[in-house]
Amino acid sequence: HLSFLILLGAAALSLAAPSFAAQFEEARIFIEFNSTDNDLGFHVKLDSENWKRVTISNPEGSPIFEVNGKGAFGALGMSELFFEGAEPSLDEIPLRVLLGRMPEGRYTFRGVTVAGSVLTSRPRLSHAVPAGPEVSTLVNGGDVVNSWEPVTGPPEGFPNRAIEIVGYQVIVGSFEITLPDSATSMELPDELIESLGPGEHGFEVLAIDVSGNQTITAGSFVID
Repeated sequence: HLSFLILLGAAALSLAAPSFAAQFEEARIFIEFNSTDNDLGFHVKLDSENWKRVTISNPEGSPIFEVNGKGAFGALGMSELFFEGAEPSLDEIPLRVLLGRMPEGRYTFRGVTVAGSVLTSRPRLSHAVPAGPEVSTLVNGGDVVNSWEPVTGPPEGFPNRAIEIVGYQVIVGSFEITLPDSATSMELPDELIESLGPGEHGFEVLAIDVSGNQTITAGSFVID
């Protein structure tokens, strides 16, 4: 009888214990600031196989996002998800108001797979936003070189957080490349210049902080 009671108690404890929750393969929440347009938004990127439901809660535990797969998506599941929040101008909504709506801290990503397994990750949102790179462009015949000054701090008026740049991204049309933090210039490939042809063309240079937050500076150049 004693052995039976011990086994029964162990079984009850096993049933009561929470099931192990795996982590998402990728779970990120970060800020993108456009220093040229003076607008700011919060972005989310996550990835895991065969999930059918995802919720996101802020550091205080309040839900701020939910998505559920229905029909075929509910039965088959989903994988990658990326979305951008609206990016209001800081001339319309003050920075302190925007940051107040999305406080720093750990955000809880919770998912459920088609098989019923639980996924949980807690990425951190930081308010460490890098300043926009100061960019210049040199066009010499068919050669185009984009240059920028190293970013070492936040934009004026932003929280005074330490900035650690981990890379710079250059985007011209559908072409994009991420360079190391030591890079301060890039010559655009000849094939890209040929495909662009004569006229004015826009580009962006992004400074990427170790927190994942990134800031865009936009510019343009003219090919004769």
